[in-house]
Amino acid sequence: MFIKRNKKDIINGIKNYFPKYELKQDYSNGVLPDERIPWGPTILLAFQHVLAMFGSTVVGPLLMGFSPNTALLFSGVGTVIFYICTGGKVPSYLGSSFSFIGVVNSASGFTYIAGTNSSNPHIAQASGGILACGLVYLCISMIVIFVGTKWLEVLTPPVVTGAVVVAIGFHLSTSAINQAATSGFEGWMALVTVLSVCIVTCYAPGPFKRLPILIGGLSSYLLYFLFGLSGIGPGIDFSGVGNSKWIGSPPITTPIFESTYISLIAPIAIILAAENIGHLKAVGTMTGKNLDNMIGRTFLGDSIACILAGSCGSIGTTTYAENIGVMSITKIFSTVSFLIAGFIAIILGCLPIFGAIIQTIPPGIFGGLSIVLFGITGITGAKLWVEAQVDFSKPRNLLTAGIAVVLGTGMIDVVVQWGNLKIDGIGCATFSSIILYQLLRDDWSIIFKLIISKIKFIFKNNNNKTTQNELNTELQELDNLNNPNITIDYLINSNNKDNNNNNNNNNNNNNNNNNNNNNNNNNNNNNNNNNNNNINNNGNNNSKNTAIDLDNNNDISN
Repeated sequence: MFIKRNKKDIINGIKNYFPKYELKQDYSNGVLPDERIPWGPTILLAFQHVLAMFGSTVVGPLLMGFSPNTALLFSGVGTVIFYICTGGKVPSYLGSSFSFIGVVNSASGFTYIAGTNSSNPHIAQASGGILACGLVYLCISMIVIFVGTKWLEVLTPPVVTGAVVVAIGFHLSTSAINQAATSGFEGWMALVTVLSVCIVTCYAPGPFKRLPILIGGLSSYLLYFLFGLSGIGPGIDFSGVGNSKWIGSPPITTPIFESTYISLIAPIAIILAAENIGHLKAVGTMTGKNLDNMIGRTFLGDSIACILAGSCGSIGTTTYAENIGVMSITKIFSTVSFLIAGFIAIILGCLPIFGAIIQTIPPGIFGGLSIVLFGITGITGAKLWVEAQVDFSKPRNLLTAGIAVVLGTGMIDVVVQWGNLKIDGIGCATFSSIILYQLLRDDWSIIFKLIISKIKFIFKNNNNKTTQNELNTELQELDNLNNPNITIDYLINSNNKDNNNNNNNNNNNNNNNNNNNNNNNNNNNNNNNNNNNNINNNGNNNSKNTAIDLDNNNDISN
């Protein structure tokens, strides 16, 4: 009976953990995450999400020499894990992260040759680095769940994250240009591809605007194929497609841990966290719901997906802006459509012939798509600056962003090495922006004064109001600093609260002591009154006795 009752509690807990999904027949005014549309349109919407993520999810692993089938499989698995960790409350799709491309290629020395079945010979070592990155990301998620995100906002404000994202996009641009410049014909096809993507993005009707990579790539691919048939171009080699199976499991690789790969790849966890926060805030704005309380759980889902992908030889994942774009058009935020999209991606990952077709993409088309994707990636970082209203008239912001972007862009084949520890251009951009932003603070004097005041306050009597007033004054000075992004009060707010709590406790103790003194005084007054009453009573009794004696004397005299 006890076991049955526990099973019922578990089942009810699971039912209450996920949304009930209220059905909406009329969804012209939008659909919230805990609602759904009929199953037919839901499945079609899921396919649209798959198409939206498809271009980037496939291009990313190809550039690193990973299997696109494996990436698709773990993209779907990661999306399902994300759905479970967030309880189906956050609509999002996890796809291949471009943040790994530069560091993986720097560590392994791999260069992708489009139109060939080229594979990275160091997938195992790169997977070990991706797994380590996932573990770092998991630690960040645990800290956020128990502590909050204030420390992360202090460490990576918009000027820092924007600089790193810009550096990633520009760092990868060299490989895109090399692909497009393979030959004269490939260069012209790269131009056609770029123009096709731009035209679809700006002029395509309705939801087709959110599929520019897919539509632009397919149209250029078809044109390349026709040029090959007419003898104008080299044509497309389909020999690998004929040798592929229709159904089969994608290649799985056991990770190998090497310090060089771990030191280069693990710091990407900071970028993944920053991307996740930005996408979550965007979804919250569109749905009209504050999702900040879900940040820790979104980190958890993304980190577990990254760990699982690295454990099996796949590229790490991140939440996708492409699918956020689909939601902004359709106004349908139902999370069940993302769950179905995840299962569709898993099925596509188990079709080897599908991956073989993808690998026939010629270098010109691949280079054109990469130019667009990496350009968008770089400008996304600049968009973070604009949205956060970063003031570049301040030397602190200007130096932090400028130095980080130059390091990330210029260090293409250069790494900084200390023993087995290696840091490439993206790593240098990340660490330099974080360190510079903190070192170039213009409020160090106030911080030191605050620390000294805090030390004095600890060693002095807690009732010393003068010390507390000085501390509060310095806190107010910190709040009045002209800092465009974040203030130091995040770091000291908790200490100030502790001091206020101590003062409140002391005041309460003083009030209790005063109350006790008042009670004692009242008791003393009551005792004095009782004594006076006793004296008066005794006086009255004596008077009565005297009167009796007088009466007796009178009797005697009589």
